[in-house]
Amino acid sequence: MSRLTLSLLLALSFVCPVLAQRDIGEVDVAADSRTLPVRVSGTTAELDGLARLAFGSHGRYHLVASGYVYDIRFSPAGGAQVRVDVTRGIGSGSVASEVATGSTLRQALLAAADIAVARTNGQGLRGYFSSRLVFIGGRTGHSEIYTSDLFFGDVRQITHDRAIAMNPRWAPDGERILYTSFYKSGFPDIFQIDLGGYQRTTFVSFKGTNSGARFSPDGRRVAMVLSGEGEPEIYTSDANGRQVSRRTRSDLVKASPCWSPDGSRLIFAMEPGPQLYVMPASGGPAQRVSFDTSSYCAEPDWSRTDPDKVAFTMRVGRSYQVGVLQLSTHQGHQVSKAPFDGIEPSWLPDGRHLVYTARTPSTSRLSLLDTETGKSTPLSPSSFGPTLQASVWSR
Repeated sequence: MSRLTLSLLLALSFVCPVLAQRDIGEVDVAADSRTLPVRVSGTTAELDGLARLAFGSHGRYHLVASGYVYDIRFSPAGGAQVRVDVTRGIGSGSVASEVATGSTLRQALLAAADIAVARTNGQGLRGYFSSRLVFIGGRTGHSEIYTSDLFFGDVRQITHDRAIAMNPRWAPDGERILYTSFYKSGFPDIFQIDLGGYQRTTFVSFKGTNSGARFSPDGRRVAMVLSGEGEPEIYTSDANGRQVSRRTRSDLVKASPCWSPDGSRLIFAMEPGPQLYVMPASGGPAQRVSFDTSSYCAEPDWSRTDPDKVAFTMRVGRSYQVGVLQLSTHQGHQVSKAPFDGIEPSWLPDGRHLVYTARTPSTSRLSLLDTETGKSTPLSPSSFGPTLQASVWSR
């Protein structure tokens, strides 16, 4: 079997068929006692619009004009700095008044909004607004790699290869990206891009498929799927693609390895099904962790804040939705409630929200999901064209 034939079989083996028929838009949920009423405003149109967009996406808050618990205001503070002032109720005194700095005024606003979340949410949640995305975009007619902020500002096209690119993933330092591409040899190899100078180097290029590369949380190791010795197996390497070591041995197709928060374990999808399995990162027996959730469980992403929680793609009837699995109980449940397919989840740093691909027969958009309420907010504009396979980076 040729490298190309095998690579396409691997790429298609865990791809959900397109079945849902609805347009992609916002999935709203009614505010309840678990949400905080807040008034959010900015002293300029730019700050006001972005601040309201950010807090409107957060499942902990709902925006009101009166009857609010917190009043959150943003104002320019000179250069690329934004001041956030938070007061509790009307005339109840200051809760916070801080200045955030960013590379641009927009980035400073998002950082300031994260400060406001930390000071007001009451549940110990981190802010996620200043996170960044790397993703696949198809607006040129080809699958190229792009980066942006969470709300699709500062969009930059990173590759111009006019070739298949898949599964870009951040390094923990936010300075490098690993991804799979067919651009150089016509076969699937793993490449690394240094975002400092946009220098691209070949990370791994073995016989067979080379795909699914993902850094460990400390950035010192990489897990990937290679098929040079036969069937697709899980391998690990150092951060430079050297000291490659095989970690699984079976005749079953495997995909999407992901590290535990402490880097000691790997979770991945494996046929039949597929289903989810966990194994020691150093090698050893793999144990199935998904059982009665769905006949199809794939694309796992391990929570950075809760080592017992994994987001994944699950089949629900004739469509696909995002699920969350509790590893201690092997119990999973559906968290997205959209009338379209929801796939490819990637956690945000608060452990409550995630970015996923919302997909219909005609297109796909990156969207933000509150896993507690099912609230879904589109991130990429429909005018941009199809977007998918996002990876989240946060400081």
